[in-house]
Amino acid sequence: MNKGKPQTEEVIRVPLPKRRENEMFAIVERVVGGSRMNVICGDGRSRLARIPGGRKRGMGRIRRNDLLIISPWDIQDEKADVKYHYRKNQARFLSRKKKLPDQIDIFS
Repeated sequence: MNKGKPQTEEVIRVPLPKRRENEMFAIVERVVGGSRMNVICGDGRSRLARIPGGRKRGMGRIRRNDLLIISPWDIQDEKADVKYHYRKNQARFLSRKKKLPDQIDIFS
């Protein structure tokens, strides 16, 4: 316990998108199958997202209305890769802390 220092900044232990690496929040609109899904991104666009090969096992089951971090492709902007899958309690936490864009904040 730091008795001398007051708490000034809250620590968030949930991963956030890295803007420098072109990552953003997205909501699953429809699961297509074969590790592919249609997502609505934080910038308002709809993209076809896929889970890259090695991450399939670690993601767990992705359902409709799940919150993701995606990274749009450089060569085809209408496609993206899934980087992280949030659990429901993590998504509600981010919504309470006003970290989600208004277009995709369905957890309030």
